[in-house]
Amino acid sequence: MISRYLLSAALLLPLASAPQLAAAQVPLATPAPADTTHKYQNPAGVSSLIKKSFFKSKGFRASIVPAVLISYGISTINGNGFYSSYDAKSDIHHTFGDYSNHIDDFLQWAPYLEIPVVLLAGVESRSDRINLGLVIVKSELIMLSSVYVVKTLTRIERPDGSNSLSFPSGHTAQAFLAASIVHTEFRDKSQWYGIGAYTLATSVAAFRMINNKHWESDVVAGAGFGILSAHVAYLTHRDRWGHKPTGRGIGDTSFMPMWTPAGGTGLCFTWRPK
Repeated sequence: MISRYLLSAALLLPLASAPQLAAAQVPLATPAPADTTHKYQNPAGVSSLIKKSFFKSKGFRASIVPAVLISYGISTINGNGFYSSYDAKSDIHHTFGDYSNHIDDFLQWAPYLEIPVVLLAGVESRSDRINLGLVIVKSELIMLSSVYVVKTLTRIERPDGSNSLSFPSGHTAQAFLAASIVHTEFRDKSQWYGIGAYTLATSVAAFRMINNKHWESDVVAGAGFGILSAHVAYLTHRDRWGHKPTGRGIGDTSFMPMWTPAGGTGLCFTWRPK
């Protein structure tokens, strides 16, 4: 009888210890350490905020061309510089004589006319209609205020002697401001829009000198002030009316049913202008 119980215990002992032996053969999972360094989000360990070089920054690229134009204009005031304003006036008078016209008074706005024509043709601008209007208003305010301040401070007499508000040329600044906006808005579609606008702006600068209203220094610096004003407006502007609509027409519309807790029903109409 005792031997029977010993035999049963001997048979049950391996069965009871089998799960423990199996568990002992499986290594325990080690808990993953906390990702305190976020190295799994950035395997290379390189900082995501890489500071760009000053020469590659948007501010430098936006100011380099205007700075060159304004600096050259300043360097050629009166009889100064490699090719001074006096030299330019002498050559222009020798070529065109006493010819004059008033086309520059209207041509300074001509680059702006490209915008509605191109938009009506179905070409989408970079900015939506509202933000484009805000950029234009901001650019105009920057240009008009800066040109007025410089004119008042420099007090350079015009070639025809009419007043002492010659430097820089406001007409030229206006034309190049408009041309710069056209170029910025449509350069992704075609460079020819900007080329046409800058050609019109250059014509304004030429006519201001032919009409004996400005010196060479005035128009060159005026071009710089116009371009710089547009660039500053874009760099400081934030689209505060959402993303640019993708459709055509006067805007995007949508209808949505609505109800109130009191049991009333209605229809919600939403219009988002371009």
